[in-house]
Amino acid sequence: MAKRKNRKKWNRKKTGVLAGLGVLLIVLVFIFFRGNREKIRQIVEASFPKDASATQETLGSRTVTLFFLSDEDGMLHPEEREIEVAASPVLEAQQVIRELIKGPAGGLIATIPRDTRLRQVFITKQGVAYVDFSKDIVEKYSYGSSGEMATVYSIVNSLASNFKSIKKVAILIEGSEKETLGGHIDLSQPFSPLNSLTAK
Repeated sequence: MAKRKNRKKWNRKKTGVLAGLGVLLIVLVFIFFRGNREKIRQIVEASFPKDASATQETLGSRTVTLFFLSDEDGMLHPEEREIEVAASPVLEAQQVIRELIKGPAGGLIATIPRDTRLRQVFITKQGVAYVDFSKDIVEKYSYGSSGEMATVYSIVNSLASNFKSIKKVAILIEGSEKETLGGHIDLSQPFSPLNSLTAK
């Protein structure tokens, strides 16, 4: 009789302990996944400003220099534009590339097809700017060797001349590395600015 009572007590204790462990496990799992979600949310919020346009409006504007091709001498010529001052170089670099895609305001020649879309800009701590374009930059333009060089260095020189933090520029298409735009210039390595292509 005593053994049965002890066994029942032990079973009740065992059930209670298991139930307690189950509740504890559920709480720990909840805390773990909630913690991970918080970390992910913090990374996303840190990477992308909540309201970049509102931030830019309050910071004023500044003049940048873009480079477009001249039909007269085959050189890259400067053209000034106004962009909004932003909270980070990445946001300003995006504006520079978008202005470059819009094309020249004067008699110079566009170096990027107007239908091209800028997908993303990323700048590393080493000063390499990765500029990711839509596939239109390849599909909607017929490149000769000189035209392809003008396209590459209008991008590279426009970024390097306006941002001290940018030392080199790498060009991506649809998020991936491509061998070339039109069969002439190797895109596998980042480019340093080439001032010899710009008109004095």
